[in-house]
Amino acid sequence: MKKFLFIFGLLLSCFSQINAQDLSLAPPSYGVSSRSEIYSIPSLTISDSQFLQGDSQGKAVTVGGILRYPPNPTKISSKLPVVVLVHGSSGIGANLDYWSNTFLAQGYATFNLDSFTGRGLKVLGPNQAQLGRLNMILDTYRILDILKSNPQIDSKKIVLMGFSRGGQATLFASNKRFHQLWNQSGIEFAAYIPFYADCSTQYIGDNTTTGKPIRLHHGIADDYNPVTSCRTYVERLKANNQDVQLNEYPFGPHAFDSPIGKNPPVPSTNAQTVRNCVIKEESPGQLINAATGKLFQYTDACVERNPNVGSDVEATKIAKQKIAQFLEGLFSKN
Repeated sequence: MKKFLFIFGLLLSCFSQINAQDLSLAPPSYGVSSRSEIYSIPSLTISDSQFLQGDSQGKAVTVGGILRYPPNPTKISSKLPVVVLVHGSSGIGANLDYWSNTFLAQGYATFNLDSFTGRGLKVLGPNQAQLGRLNMILDTYRILDILKSNPQIDSKKIVLMGFSRGGQATLFASNKRFHQLWNQSGIEFAAYIPFYADCSTQYIGDNTTTGKPIRLHHGIADDYNPVTSCRTYVERLKANNQDVQLNEYPFGPHAFDSPIGKNPPVPSTNAQTVRNCVIKEESPGQLINAATGKLFQYTDACVERNPNVGSDVEATKIAKQKIAQFLEGLFSKN
């Protein structure tokens, strides 16, 4: 009996040592942050017309964000690069978690913006008029105010990446005119990565950006924000010698990168889409429906409902590879 207890104790000791060694290993490389910080972000709720005219007489609001630190920081620089993630019309969803975990695994910090909760909003798809689309651009600029003072963050390596409504915000946050109107941080984003953005609105001077690279990702099957208007916009940017590329995927329905998306795609019930609208800023602050010549409204006949959303695992895999290569090159140069 004593011999049995001795052997059992020896085995238990060995097992405990193995466990102790296991606990000393580096943490898992996916889905883990070493720590997180929650931030309050002072911003405004204003109309698109006010935004376009630089009118700050809006409603003061506090939105939120989560800064997550990687378990194994990249060795690219002594300070951390960070990818700011901007959600779409349904708020923070599974795709933001997916990309945040992906970038954490690559050694980058992430900042998830929540533009809705502080404004008392949850889902805008069925009623996009609840919030001017350009508000989210202002929110992203306010994030720069926060990140520039963080001693662990490299202020020259902050990338903006957004999805759908957040993709539109990401795309037009690159606009030089908008920076001059609203970005008071003294720094700017190092690059812009819009996913399935709405490119149907043409703003005054929107062919001049900050000069930083823009890398769009869009699926051909997207009937929520069709890729055709983005092709047109990208060509205008290229004609003005802006650093822009459009990555198209053979299938890629709207929200194709969501890990909980459906395949085949399903309708986003009652969601509004401006896929058949042409909207132009003809004078500062005046967004006109080109078909009617009147101020655009979400009650216009061109606004339709029930576009499809779904997943595309292969497109997501390719996009992930492309973005990893892009960020590695970008952060190594800066």
